Amino acid sequence: MPERAPDPKMDAVTGKWMLFGVGVMAVLLLAFAVYFPLENNKRALAKTDLVDARIEAGQALFSKNCAACHGANGEGLIGPALNSKQFLGSVTDDQIESIISTGVPGSQMSAYSQEYFGPLTSEEIGSLAAFLRSWEENAPDRPDWRDMLYQSSTTTTAGG
Repeated sequence: MPERAPDPKMDAVTGKWMLFGVGVMAVLLLAFAVYFPLENNKRALAKTDLVDARIEAGQALFSKNCAACHGANGEGLIGPALNSKQFLGSVTDDQIESIISTGVPGSQMSAYSQEYFGPLTSEEIGSLAAFLRSWEENAPDRPDWRDMLYQSSTTTTAGG
């Protein structure tokens, strides 16, 4: 095959297209460099909003389903205190959800999961766990958090 002579016009056009391609790539890289931090910030804000919404939903559920036994602020009544450094520091979110879901055998704490014929969905139970977990940072020191069940039961039984 015979070799073609270089075409300066073709080389000039090809060079312009290559330069254009490099420019487009540079613009895209710059756009990505700007977009990535902004998107991460949006995701962080969305996650915070989701957590806040779950906590708010959990608070409403707690008031409706749990406060009668555990107190409006989790201080404990006939049920143990849940707003306690000792309790919140000793359980994982999965354990909290499991206790709410299945109840506590041998106690007045019944199962709340629909899987166990309770009234709450797994999403609602997750919201309750998020609400309880939101107390952890400012939870009072309550080494007697478990004893509230026995003190209140004894008091109620003795009075009745």
